[in-house]
Amino acid sequence: MIEARHLRVLRAVATTGSFSAAGRELGCTQPAVSQQMKALEASVGTPLLIRSGREMRLTQAGEALVRHAAGILSGLTAAEEEVAAIAGLRAGRVRLVSFPSGSSTLVPTALAALRAEHPGTRVSLEEAEPPRSVELLREGDCDVALAFRYERAAGAEEWHDLVVRPLLTDRLVALVPERHRLARVGTSGSVAIGELAEEPWIAGCPRCRGQLVEVCEGAGFTPRIDFATDDYPAVVGLVGAGLGVAVLPQLAVESVRPRGARAVSLEPAVRREIVALTLPDLAHVPAVAATLDHLTRAAARQRGARRGDVETAAGER
Repeated sequence: MIEARHLRVLRAVATTGSFSAAGRELGCTQPAVSQQMKALEASVGTPLLIRSGREMRLTQAGEALVRHAAGILSGLTAAEEEVAAIAGLRAGRVRLVSFPSGSSTLVPTALAALRAEHPGTRVSLEEAEPPRSVELLREGDCDVALAFRYERAAGAEEWHDLVVRPLLTDRLVALVPERHRLARVGTSGSVAIGELAEEPWIAGCPRCRGQLVEVCEGAGFTPRIDFATDDYPAVVGLVGAGLGVAVLPQLAVESVRPRGARAVSLEPAVRREIVALTLPDLAHVPAVAATLDHLTRAAARQRGARRGDVETAAGER
């Protein structure tokens, strides 16, 4: 195997014409240069220099190696500079996958802060719900996955092979028309989901829909689903128009303006854990680590905003 340090010595010897002059140029002794040249010749298995008295000239193999050395060493220098830029967050790329309500709440705050701090780091965003987002991570098609799982849900995903960065706990809330009999309860109080048993329902994404049916059946009834849509603004719009009630994650409600609708806390409480996931090796990549840090800070700000809203609501009462 040819080592870069040996190529640098060979090029210096070829340029200066002697071991002693090469040593002065490289900042080492003449014996050290001689030793390195012997090691290089042993590596390639053929003589590279012809020594005749005080004169020294390259063999044909030596000439070929010197000719290639310039390109090899310049390529290594460029590689070293690029890696140093990535390690120093002057460059780098992160492929992020997120579920929709995370994309509209946590992700913008995190990426804006990341760009301000590390403008050379590029982040791409693709939307996917778990478990698909987690599959993309394991398949190598993304670097960070924003995902969630419901507490005590049957068949909950296992993330034991991944680095898990907890972000926040998201509670399911009921969404009712603003003139509904339960609209005044708000998120500071709570209602039993059974009180909505006779209402027409509007269901969200397939995973949330399954969770809705599971929660309702646990309360002793099967919801009558009149409308189903993956689009959270559409769910809010249908509720606001008085066409039914819905159960959505709080983060989904916070991602839109629920005009004509009111969020109501539910009992029993149903929560989902929101996390950022990456692979163990990727967690040490500076750009990925910075992305995880900024997602964590964005989640902390989201929690702070929620506390502020609760305090405001309490003051208004």
